[in-house]
Amino acid sequence: MVGMQRRPPVPPTAGRPGAPGARPARGQSSRNQAGPLPDRLGGLRLAGAVPLDPKPAPPPAARPPAAAPAGGGAGSPAGPVVIDVTEATFADEVVNRSMQVPVVLDFWADWCGPCKQLSPILERLAVADGGRWVLAKIDVDASPGLAQAAQVQGIPAVKAVVGGRIIGEFTGALPEAEVRGWLDQLLDLVAETFGDMPGAAGPARDANLTAADEAIEHGDLPAAAAAYRARLAEAPADPEAVLGLARVTLLERVSGVDPADVRRRLTANPDDVDAALVAADLLIVQQGQIDDAFGQLVALVRRTTGEDREKVRAHLVGLFQALGDADPAVPPARRALAAALF
Repeated sequence: MVGMQRRPPVPPTAGRPGAPGARPARGQSSRNQAGPLPDRLGGLRLAGAVPLDPKPAPPPAARPPAAAPAGGGAGSPAGPVVIDVTEATFADEVVNRSMQVPVVLDFWADWCGPCKQLSPILERLAVADGGRWVLAKIDVDASPGLAQAAQVQGIPAVKAVVGGRIIGEFTGALPEAEVRGWLDQLLDLVAETFGDMPGAAGPARDANLTAADEAIEHGDLPAAAAAYRARLAEAPADPEAVLGLARVTLLERVSGVDPADVRRRLTANPDDVDAALVAADLLIVQQGQIDDAFGQLVALVRRTTGEDREKVRAHLVGLFQALGDADPAVPPARRALAAALF
């Protein structure tokens, strides 16, 4: 699709500059300076998003007429319904505002043709809905850190934030009817889950997940991993804990690794399984070359047998878990792995 760009799964290491444009290089987080994981940004938690179906929903039997945007009132923002957001204003305009009203993020760029098709649709619908939700527009060239932290895998990208969480998203320029259907599902979900939106922050945050957040912000990956494991002991299927632990484990594996030494080992022995696994981790964390990393490991599965093959398979499955099935590289890599094994 025109204008689509891959997302960086891991943010730059503290002190290491990010890439200057909308296509930033991936960075590496160290043990003591981990920085936030890619599913966090100023209190915005992306893990466990509800994938709202971007297809047109049947029109409600009796949708109330849209109110005027300037009127305010219950469930509507006191201010404009279309705003521009930067890294400096994100916390107030998105995270804090989402406690009062749903905020729909529109990631765009001037060079992106599909963005110029989708943005006017979103703006028109925001005005038509009269303050039931706010459209926050983010220029990925002006605010690449926001796009990186929000795991934007292509633009235009749209993400719905409620109570500080992303609860739905889609990528690409959809027809207006499909956008309308997606928004209707969002508003229905908010009504069912939160009732009267103002002041509602949703269910209480689990203490272990909160502890993991705090540990990550302090660069303490072992403490974050311990908190995620504690949460999984209570709720083995918790999606945020599963994803968080997988990502922390990935960051821990590459902490302190010398890429030059890994390259030397592979030059001396291309079938050095342990070196190949580390090299794949580095490709993902430091360079964002997810497809290449997966391709190399699938090829290694084909060349190995016995315990070595199982080690590579298990490592690949762990990487799938760290990135999540929403990453476009994961489903085809799963199929390639299955074909290599059977």
